[in-house]
Amino acid sequence: MKNLEIAQIFDRMADILEFKDENRFKVNAYRRASRVIGSIADDIEDIYREGRLMEIPGVGSGIAEKIAEYLDTGKMGKYEEALEGVGEGLIKLIEIPGIGPSTLRMVYEELGIKDIEGLEKAATEGKLRELKGMGEKKEENILKGIRLFKESQKRIPIGTALHLVKEIIDSLKKKTGLEEIEQAGSLRRMKETVGDIDILATGSHGREIISSFVTLPLVKEVLASGETKGSIIAEGNVQVDLRVVERDSFGAALQYFTGSKLHNIHLREMAKKLGLKISEYGIFRGDKKIGGEREEEVYSALGLDWIPPELREDRGEIEAARDKNLPHLVSISDIKGDFHVHTNWSDGSDSIEDMVKKAKEIGYEYIAITDHSKSTKIANGLTEERLSGQIKEIRELSKKIKGIKVLAGTEMDIRTDGTLDFPERLLKELDIVVAAIHIGFKEDEETITGRLISAMKNPYVTIIAHPTGRLISSREPYKVNIKKVFEAAAETGTVLEINAYYDRLDLNDVYCQMAKEMGVKMAVDTDAHHTSQLSMMEYGIGVARRGWLEKDNLINTMSYTELKKWLEVTRK
Repeated sequence: MKNLEIAQIFDRMADILEFKDENRFKVNAYRRASRVIGSIADDIEDIYREGRLMEIPGVGSGIAEKIAEYLDTGKMGKYEEALEGVGEGLIKLIEIPGIGPSTLRMVYEELGIKDIEGLEKAATEGKLRELKGMGEKKEENILKGIRLFKESQKRIPIGTALHLVKEIIDSLKKKTGLEEIEQAGSLRRMKETVGDIDILATGSHGREIISSFVTLPLVKEVLASGETKGSIIAEGNVQVDLRVVERDSFGAALQYFTGSKLHNIHLREMAKKLGLKISEYGIFRGDKKIGGEREEEVYSALGLDWIPPELREDRGEIEAARDKNLPHLVSISDIKGDFHVHTNWSDGSDSIEDMVKKAKEIGYEYIAITDHSKSTKIANGLTEERLSGQIKEIRELSKKIKGIKVLAGTEMDIRTDGTLDFPERLLKELDIVVAAIHIGFKEDEETITGRLISAMKNPYVTIIAHPTGRLISSREPYKVNIKKVFEAAAETGTVLEINAYYDRLDLNDVYCQMAKEMGVKMAVDTDAHHTSQLSMMEYGIGVARRGWLEKDNLINTMSYTELKKWLEVTRK
């Protein structure tokens, strides 16, 4: 699939035009196309062959022509033309937190900076603070941004990695006679980012399996190809390793290569005390192999219940398995609805009806439409009048579409003074109120914490969205006293969100476990801006499972009848 490649090109074209301060309309068009293409589940090449490019929201004739050109030739003339005189290295600097198009123009024109090395050198030597509108604090923030950017380049977002590994596994299942195949490593543990991708397989013709692997269309470079192991660089510059192991060692190898390192060390220490040895080849008592075909055999040999991969971080899961006290982790099949969804009323790509129909197709009992409120002008936030009109449309649509309940909601800004974007008289008409911070990220801990708690005290606020404000690739969490936030949530009955968008995953797993222990209710929401993004629920469930959450810890595992009763009781 070339979806990600094309999305990245359009995003970079928008960056170039912003840097050149040209054509704001095209900037927005490219950004929208990038967001949608990067999130659709269907292969862009299949869509092109079927003549359906212009059915993609945000793709008009001009963008469709550029996509077709790239798929036919591997090049996009307009992109190469825009890049002339600028260079990839320079434009890539826009991805650094603290560097916007205007700042980039200034450092380029004033200091001749063309790449990250030059920017870091100038900031370290104190040259940036001398520029107009910069100062010492801005320079410090740029240095922090460079460090964050460099770190993010070493890791692959789970959204990219999981999508890629599914494509590889599906292809190999169709092309080869393998018996079993499974992802391993940190991806199987559903970590928010991964270093590379490990896949394990069994089959009687290892060399043929490896040969099929290294010749997949998505392969950019072959690093190794043998009888039992292949290693490639795939689209997106992701390293993927495939190992073909003996059938009677598959479980032991899967356990070993899933990790984590600390979890495995703990298990091996236990095995040693029992006179056993555990390796990727099996379970041994002396020289005798006593198991290893199934992963459960590794744990049972140590007197443990099988431990779900998401828990394997040596954070108490081994003791819980020994005491038969592991949590019954929530699964995606438990989810009955999504409370955070955007439409083309604000900055989404699809209509309310399209989003509702997709949710029904997934099998949800309900979905809440929560477009942005008026303060988020960049996202075409709704005024009071527009929200009232949307509520009317939602009520009519809920009668029209059978088999799913459509809830009227909003993602409402918490202003810098702690007040909310809409008055209570309007909030009363809504079924779900999601409150969030979108501005004032750099305020001090007391102020940020106070804003969140003030919102939670409002009787109509149901959920706090993305509570720490982080973006994994580009923005650190704002300063917030998370314990005080959890205490207030428990006291007011406010739900905290696990935002499933792969670059947020906020709350993270550690905070989920902490919130659970403090009696806080949570909800996994996708923050979807397109129908295909509703599938990101999978990433949020991964976080919930890593955070030891069970079905009862999440409100969107309730049936619609249960939810309706709960909302009636909790409206404070």
